[in-house]
Amino acid sequence: MTNTDIALIVAPNGARRMPSDHPRLPVTPDTAALETRAAVSAGAAVVHLHARDSAGKHTLDPAINRVFMEAVRRELNTDVVIQLTTEAVGQFSPEQQIQLIRELRPEAASFAVRELIPSNSNADKQRGGAFFDWVHNQGIIAQYILYSAEDVIRYQQLKEEGVLPKDKHHLLFVLGRYSKTQQSEPTDLIPMLSALQDDTRWAVCAFGQQEHRCAATAIALGGDIRVGFENNLHDMNGNQAESNATLIQQAATIATSMARPIMTADAFRQSF
Repeated sequence: MTNTDIALIVAPNGARRMPSDHPRLPVTPDTAALETRAAVSAGAAVVHLHARDSAGKHTLDPAINRVFMEAVRRELNTDVVIQLTTEAVGQFSPEQQIQLIRELRPEAASFAVRELIPSNSNADKQRGGAFFDWVHNQGIIAQYILYSAEDVIRYQQLKEEGVLPKDKHHLLFVLGRYSKTQQSEPTDLIPMLSALQDDTRWAVCAFGQQEHRCAATAIALGGDIRVGFENNLHDMNGNQAESNATLIQQAATIATSMARPIMTADAFRQSF
């Protein structure tokens, strides 16, 4: 799908990095809220939010996630779409991922298809299908995370089979996550985009210092983008970025230069 407008998504912390990696990387509710505010001021419509526990570790605990959500909402009201992550990071089960979303019912959430429907068994398809049908009926904006062209093909098959809902999807193509060096290249997008056979709205995130080049490619090809310290700590000049807002601002500048209007949170909501 080629869109005229563009949604800028900020991923301020992720599951693994700590403030020792960058002093502006937020691991508390208050710092997450403040970092999100700065990113929204720079043009972000959506925050991809990872909650952290008292030790700073990624958690899917519903109570902790609720505190993070409420802190961001107090700071920004409806000026940002809060997208909760369900990332397993190798330690959380599909049942725990599902429990988080069923309990909190966030406005938006991201789901790795390969984690929530790990195989093509009837049991996995039935469990995943029932959950995603519930997500759709709740009006939760679902972002399906795909890591390869093979993931894109499987996603489309699951949709054709009725395991996934037919509409109101947002895709995230993750570039470089499983490369040997976890460094993305703009060309990583081509096979994934070529595999997409419909007009589903899509976005890109990219690992490593080529994030801005990958983002610029996605912007030029009509996609949305996700940038932030989850995937990259450097600005387009190769220097350590001052903040997440710096990465959003440079993306906004590229989008504006390509005559792509930057969406507000409300515009993003209305697109679904």
